[in-house]
Amino acid sequence: MTVFMTKLAMRIAVVLVSALAVLSPVMAEDAAPAKTGTAPPGSSAPPPGEDVKQIKLTEDQVKNFIAAQPDLASIATKIQAAGDKPDPALQAELEGIATKHGFGNFAELDDVAANISIVMAGLDSGTGNFVDPVDALKKERDDVQKDASIPEADKKQLLDELGEAINTTPQLKFKENVEIVKAHRAEIERALQ
Repeated sequence: MTVFMTKLAMRIAVVLVSALAVLSPVMAEDAAPAKTGTAPPGSSAPPPGEDVKQIKLTEDQVKNFIAAQPDLASIATKIQAAGDKPDPALQAELEGIATKHGFGNFAELDDVAANISIVMAGLDSGTGNFVDPVDALKKERDDVQKDASIPEADKKQLLDELGEAINTTPQLKFKENVEIVKAHRAEIERALQ
C-alpha cells in the first residue's frame, strides 16, 4: 500500500509540476522584460529539474495557493486545451486568479505550486515523514528491479517511467518548506481533489 501511495504521490507531483511548467515559460516570457544576451527561442532547454524555481515558502503563500484552487479548477479544462500555447484571454484569466489570491503574478503562483508539489510528493502517506522525492523514486526503482513478480514488460515500463521521473524531479533545496506544507497538508489535499 505504501509503494502504491508513493507512486501515486510521485505521479501527481510530476503531472502537476509538468502541467504548471508547460504554462510557466509562456507566461514568464510574456511577463518578463526583454533581456539582452539571452539564448534565442528554440535553443536548448535547461537541464532536467532546473526548470522549477525553488523558493522558501511562507505561510501566506501556502494559504493563498489553497484559496486559489477553486478558481483554477474552474478553468482546468481551458488550461488543458491550451497546451503550451495559452491565448491572451486565458493568460489574463490566470494572472487575474493569481493577483486575486495575493500573488504578484501567475509565475509566482506557479512557483509556489511547484514547491508545494515537491514537498507533497515526498510526504509518506502513513507516517507523514518527508523523504526527498528523488531518493524515494530511486528506492522504488531498486524495489521494482528486485521484484521478480512483476512481468518483464510491466517492469520495463515502470523502470522507464521511474527513470524519467528521477531525471526530471528536482531535489528539495529549502528543507524548511516541509514543515509549512505539513502544517497545511490536509487543506492542500482537499483543495486539490
